[in-house]
Amino acid sequence: MDIGRTQFPFPYQPYDIQQQFMQALYSALDQGKVGIFESPTGTGKSLSLICGALSWLTDFEEKRRQETAALLQKGEVSLSSAAPSSSTSSSAEPDWITDFVQKKAERDLVSKLKDDELKRQKREERLEMIRGNAQLKYCPDEDDAGDELVEEHITKIYYCSRTHSQLAQFVHEVQKSPFANDISLVTLGSRQNLCINEEVRRLGSIQHINDRCMEMQKNKHGDPLSHINGCPREGVCGLRHLCFRLTEKQHQEDGAKRKRGPAKSTCPYNKAPALQHMRDKILGAVQDIEQLLKLGSETRSCPYYSTRLAIPPAQLVVLPYQMLLHEATRRAAGVQLKGQVVIIDEAHNLSDTLSCIYSAELTGAQLCRAHSQLTQYTHRFKSRLKAKNLMYIKQILFVIEGLIRVLGGKVGQNPQSQTTKAGTEMLTINNLLFKAGIDNINLFKLGGFVEKYAGTGMTLHPQSCSNKENRRTQGLNHYLQTLQSSRTAPVSAADQQGSLEAEKALAASPMMQVEGFFMALTSSNTDGRVVVNNQETLSESSVKFLLLNPAVHFAQILKECRAVVIAGGTMQPVSDFKQELLFSAGVGEERIVEFSCGHVIPPENILPLVLCNGPSGQELDFTFQNRDSPHMMDETGRILSNICNVVPGGVVCFFPSYEYLRRITSHWETNGTLARLANKKKIFHEPKKSNLVEQVLKDFSRCIQRCAADSGALTGALLFSVVGGKMSEGINFSDDLGRCVVMVGMPYPNIKSPELQEKMSYLDKHLPHNGGKSPGQALIENLCMKAVNQSIGRAIRHRGDYSSMVLCDRRYSRPATLAKLPAWIRDRTSTHTSFGPAFATLRKFFHERKRKQV
Repeated sequence: MDIGRTQFPFPYQPYDIQQQFMQALYSALDQGKVGIFESPTGTGKSLSLICGALSWLTDFEEKRRQETAALLQKGEVSLSSAAPSSSTSSSAEPDWITDFVQKKAERDLVSKLKDDELKRQKREERLEMIRGNAQLKYCPDEDDAGDELVEEHITKIYYCSRTHSQLAQFVHEVQKSPFANDISLVTLGSRQNLCINEEVRRLGSIQHINDRCMEMQKNKHGDPLSHINGCPREGVCGLRHLCFRLTEKQHQEDGAKRKRGPAKSTCPYNKAPALQHMRDKILGAVQDIEQLLKLGSETRSCPYYSTRLAIPPAQLVVLPYQMLLHEATRRAAGVQLKGQVVIIDEAHNLSDTLSCIYSAELTGAQLCRAHSQLTQYTHRFKSRLKAKNLMYIKQILFVIEGLIRVLGGKVGQNPQSQTTKAGTEMLTINNLLFKAGIDNINLFKLGGFVEKYAGTGMTLHPQSCSNKENRRTQGLNHYLQTLQSSRTAPVSAADQQGSLEAEKALAASPMMQVEGFFMALTSSNTDGRVVVNNQETLSESSVKFLLLNPAVHFAQILKECRAVVIAGGTMQPVSDFKQELLFSAGVGEERIVEFSCGHVIPPENILPLVLCNGPSGQELDFTFQNRDSPHMMDETGRILSNICNVVPGGVVCFFPSYEYLRRITSHWETNGTLARLANKKKIFHEPKKSNLVEQVLKDFSRCIQRCAADSGALTGALLFSVVGGKMSEGINFSDDLGRCVVMVGMPYPNIKSPELQEKMSYLDKHLPHNGGKSPGQALIENLCMKAVNQSIGRAIRHRGDYSSMVLCDRRYSRPATLAKLPAWIRDRTSTHTSFGPAFATLRKFFHERKRKQV
C-alpha cells in the first residue's frame, strides 16, 4: 500500500505505534477509505489523529494548488496559441464552430480556476491579517453584509465525539500540536452551550433557550404582527406568528386599522459587524468552547452564530455527535459533507447512538397536550385560516386522536385520570397506522407541514431572517409553549425540586415531539418498529418508534464523504459493527481498512486474570439463576477481601447492574464481609445522581493519597461501580486510582426486553448467519463484551502506568469470549481454574512493582 508520507509533524518523538497509526490514517484519507481505527487510551490517539489527518489535509491543499497552477498555465497557453480554421469536419460542421465551442469551454474553465485561486488567495491573506492582529473593516449594514457572511466551503475535516468535555480535550490537543498556529478550527455547540445572553441563558431548558433566541431574531427584523393589538390572547399567544403565515392577508387588513404595539426586545449580541469580527477571531486562533464564551463576552457578539459563520472557511470543524449524525440538525447547522472527511471518535457505541438519535417517543400526556393546544388555536382562528392549512391542522388532530386511541385513551379527558391496561405491544409501522386508523394520511406531507410551521426555525445565518419567506416559517411552537407556560402556576422552592421530572417533560414543545414522531413513521416498514407501552394511566403510557436499521441513516454520510474514519480506544468486537453499519449501508469490503495497535506499556505492567473458581473452590458462574445464591455472594466477598489485602491504592469493582450491587452489598453487610473490606479499604459507591460523580471521585482520590502518605491500616479505597453506569466510560482511574479492576460476572443485557428481542429478530432475518451463532445471539455477546472492554480499560492510562484486571466468571475462559477482548489485553490474559495460583500471581505482580519503585 502506498503510504504517501513517512514523517509527520509531532510535538515529541512519536512511539512506533503512533507512527504506524498516522501512516495508516494518511493512506486511508488519501485513498478515500472507510477506516476503523483502534488505539487504546494512553497511546496518544488524539494526537495521532490530529497530526495524521492535518498532515494529509496540508498535502492535499498543496497538491491541489499545484494542479490548479498547472491547469491554468496549460489553458492559457492553449488559448493564446489557438489559430482559426476554415476547413470542414467529417460531421459536416465547420471546424470554426467546433473550435469555438471547445475554446469557450476552455475559457470558462480557465476563468473558474482563476476565480477559485483568487478566492483562495484572498482567504489566506485575510487569515494572515487576522493572525497578525490587523484591524479589519466590517460592513455596518446587515443587508449589505450578506455576501461577506456567506462563503464557499473549502475542503475540511469534521471531527465529532460524544461529549463537550471530550471535544474540549481534543481542542486542547490541537493547541499542543505543531499545527496550532496554522490551522483554522471552529468548535460547534448548541445554544445552551454557547449563548452568552443572560436573559436567555437563565431560561434553563434547551427548548426554551431555542425559542427565545428565535423570537429575538424575529423581533430584530420586525414582527409583521407587532402592530396588531386587541387579540384576547395578546401576550400569551405565540401563535400570532402562525396566524401571520396562514392568514397573512387578513392580518394585514386588520393591522392597517390598529395602532402599533410596543417595541419587542432583541438580542444585543446579534449584530452583523460583531459577528464578522468574532468569526475572524475564531478562525485566527484555536479556541475551545470556554474560550469562545469569553471571547463572545469581550466582543459582545454571539458565539453560537459566529461559529456557524466560521464553518465554510474552517479547515477543522469540531462538533458533537448529534450535530453530525442527525440529518436535520446537520442541515440546520450548515454542515456540508460532500467531498469532506469525517472522523468519528469514541465510536464503540456508534450503532446504538444512531438508533437513539433517530428514535422518537410520545407520551399520552404530550399527545393530549398537543391536541388541546391545536384545538384551541383552530377554534380561535378558524375563520381566518386558509383552507389548505386548516386541512393540514385537522389531519394533525386526526393522527393525534388515532395515537391516543392506540394507547386506550379518549380525547378531551384528563390523561392522568384515564386508566389503561398495563402491557407492552410491538407493532410494525404499517400495523400501527392501520390500528390508529391513519393509514390514509400522507405523513410525508404532514411531517413537512409540521416541520415548516412548528419546527425550531433554525437558520444558518441570522441575517437570512430578513427574508420574507423565512420570517413566515419561524415556529408554531411559540404559541404552544406560551399556552403551556400560561397554564403553569408558580411553585415553591420545595415543590420545584420534587417536580423536576415533570418540568423536564414540559420543557419541550409537544409539537416538536409530534414532528419527530411523524417523521419517524415515514421510515421503511422493515427498518423500524413501534412499541406501545401502556402504564396504569394514559398520561404515563407512550408510543415509541424504535429504529432497527441505523445503516439507513449512516449510508448518506458514507456516500457523501470523501473518507470516513471511525475511531475508538476499544472497538472490539468489530465484526458486527462492519456488518450492521457498513455492509448494510452498501459499503464494499474493498473500501474498508482496519487498524488496531497494541499499548505503549511494557508487557509486565499489566496482569489480566480470569478466575473460574473462588478461594473455597466454589465455581464462579454468575448466570441469572446462580448469582443470587448466598454461596456465590459469600465467595465473591472472599475474592474481594483477598484482592484488597495485596493490592495497594485503589480497587474498582464493577457489577452487572445497580440492583445486583444493592443485593450483594446488603448481603455483605449482614454477614460481616463489608466490615472486613472496610478494615483494608475505605468503601465508596457510585452515586445515583450524575452531578455527584465528580465529588465522589475527588473523595476517592483524596482517600488514596492520604492512605499512601499515612502508611496506616487502610491501604487505599474500594469503589463499587456498575457496568454501563456513570463511571464505566469517560472516567480515568490512572495510577493509584485503579491498581486493580474487578469484573463480577458478565453484564449481559436484559434478554426479556421487547426492544432487544425485536432487534435480535431483525438481525436474524436480515444479516447473514456466519458460524454457529445467529446474528441476534452475536449481538448479545457483543453488547456484553463491549461493556466489559470499556470498564476494564479505565485503569491503564499512560506508558508508565500498571494495573491488574480480574474477570470473575468461568465464562470468560471460553475461547470465543476471550477473542472479543482487545488484543493488548487478550495476549496477556491467563486463565486459572483454581484460586491459589491466581492469587499468588497477583501478589507477585504487586510485590515486583513495589520492589522496582524502592
